[in-house]
Amino acid sequence: MNISRRGFMKLAGVGVASIGMSQLGLDLSPTQAYAAGLKIKGAKEVISICPFCSVSCHFIAHVKDGKIVSCEGDPDYPVSEGALCAKGAAMLSMHNSHHRIEKPLYRAPYSTKWEEKSWDFVLDRIARRVKETRDADFKRFNDKGQEVNRVESIFHLGTSQMDNEECAVVHQGVRGLGLVHFDHQARI
Repeated sequence: MNISRRGFMKLAGVGVASIGMSQLGLDLSPTQAYAAGLKIKGAKEVISICPFCSVSCHFIAHVKDGKIVSCEGDPDYPVSEGALCAKGAAMLSMHNSHHRIEKPLYRAPYSTKWEEKSWDFVLDRIARRVKETRDADFKRFNDKGQEVNRVESIFHLGTSQMDNEECAVVHQGVRGLGLVHFDHQARI
């Protein structure tokens, strides 16, 4: 935001005058509510879940023309009662950031450039690489001759955005692959 020296002085003057008026007993809350309402006028309220930790605070996103124009904590959510941490409070700026990656990117071995690829390409490649690694490194027996059926070269990191049932299914899946090295984001 470019602001001139004169513009800064005007804003500072308005701020000082507003503080002075509020000290004289003028109630500025209707004006503040009206100004806040202008931004979200005509927007649809959508309750969503913050993706950053296992608390999973609800937040209210105001969506206008398919774009999020405002985010705030949900006061009806009993855990946080509308409060958001720094990451949750920055949800709007992170969602609307021009740095946000919205499509899968792939960099071929020894390449210096990233290429946009389809989700089908990326998911097929991941599945193929997991299968190849598992087949190559699968240990049926350990050094003592005991049957272990495991893969020690793949690590799985879980997410705090899954509920207990989803975590149980993923846990069974990685155990079914023979993985013994896995952890959870909430513990790290």
